[in-house]
Amino acid sequence: MELGDVQRHRHGAPLDTASLPVERQVRHAIETARALARWNPIDDALAALLDAEIIGLDQVRYHRLSRDLVRAILTRPRRPRLAVELSDRMGARSGGPRCSWAQISRLV
Repeated sequence: MELGDVQRHRHGAPLDTASLPVERQVRHAIETARALARWNPIDDALAALLDAEIIGLDQVRYHRLSRDLVRAILTRPRRPRLAVELSDRMGARSGGPRCSWAQISRLV
């Protein structure tokens, strides 16, 4: 992800993270969401974040990467309802977006 090679996400076999510690499962889901957002299936990216929220509520809500990703999704012309609801639970909308979508795209 950090090197910009997000295509591997689409071609690689899915990972079973159930045996990993919760922190690692959540981080994997956040990274998956970032990769999906990079390729523009925003609904899939949100689904990954929502799945991670079920596993590790606080880790998703307070992790900088997930908060920045949700803020960036909210800058899109049509803000998905699930993103608005997630940002409300995170308290991520109160300060407005910290990053633009273009900046997030460079992060992922």
